[in-house]
Amino acid sequence: MKSAHPSRESASLLGIAFDADDGQTRLTRGKNFALVGGSEQTHAVMRETAVKINEHVDRAGKRLEDVSIGELRDICQEVTESLDHRK
Repeated sequence: MKSAHPSRESASLLGIAFDADDGQTRLTRGKNFALVGGSEQTHAVMRETAVKINEHVDRAGKRLEDVSIGELRDICQEVTESLDHRK
């Protein structure tokens, strides 16, 4: 028997980093993402990357679930390059 409410696909980004040596446990959750670990700097970069990816998806009028793997790869590359140019 099928449910009266069809299941809706969902997608999330997961970021995990292991470079923290200060004893801090960092965890950030946001729209479509969860980030765990990392140094203060690494965690900040993961957070900014996840937020910018969501901004790109929103500007395209889509949900993360609706973005193809190829589109997501392109968005990630664009976001990464924009963050690299700021250094």
